Amino acid sequence: MTALGKMAQGLRTFAGDVTEGFFEITHNGFALVGLAVVFAAITLTARPDLRQAGEEKLMSWLQSRQVATVGIEAEPDAIDRATATDPKDLPREQAAVAYWLSRKYRVAPEPLGALVAEAYEVGQRTKLDPTLILAIMAVESSFNPFAQSAVGAQGLMQVMTKIHSDKYQGFGGTLAAFDPVTNLRVGVKVLQESIARAGSLEGGLKHYVGAANLEGDGGYAEKVMSEHARLHQVAKGRALPLPAAQQARPAPARALPVAAPAPAAREEKVALLAAS
Repeated sequence: MTALGKMAQGLRTFAGDVTEGFFEITHNGFALVGLAVVFAAITLTARPDLRQAGEEKLMSWLQSRQVATVGIEAEPDAIDRATATDPKDLPREQAAVAYWLSRKYRVAPEPLGALVAEAYEVGQRTKLDPTLILAIMAVESSFNPFAQSAVGAQGLMQVMTKIHSDKYQGFGGTLAAFDPVTNLRVGVKVLQESIARAGSLEGGLKHYVGAANLEGDGGYAEKVMSEHARLHQVAKGRALPLPAAQQARPAPARALPVAAPAPAAREEKVALLAAS
């Protein structure tokens, strides 16, 4: 064999050895990676605390990347605080009520969808017509969950928070008056007590608005019952027209509920009610 042939053979042998070594190293490397993954999976399964810590660090890193990218801090759980339900996911009757209220009071249908669903659920438990509950919210606050009257009635159903503070204890305190669902539930409880005290729905509404010790209620019960009748028809599938220029009404001024107003303050309460 010539010197050139020996050199060529040596180069082929060297190339073969390098190739074989590369594949051997790569195979072993993949094997090591696989073993590492298996070991990590076993460790995380056996140690949930490590898995949770890892998830928290990963989430923290992703959030910091989100802040760096778009300039705001991400909060994936924020959706849990939203009072919203797509009316399309509701039964036909509830969806009809939600969309009609949305158009009339110029409120997004999704929050109204959640309130309508809650009113129907609470109404079933308390044996109260859900459209009556919704009618009270409409007259009281026009579905503004942050409404407050001149005498301190707050939230969707304009509950006198200071007087009914005990009813908010199970919800974390009186600031829950501005949580729409909590205010609805507390308002329904107050309404139940008012009806039981008065012995009739109309009398209960008079108690609810704080006019139990007055001659009249400023037309409050009539307003609620009229809106209740309209919502009842909408729930039954009747298409009711809306006023051409529908405007949301402000929350009416309220007299002090349950407790009788002091003589010196009675004239002021009457004036507030008459102005509503």
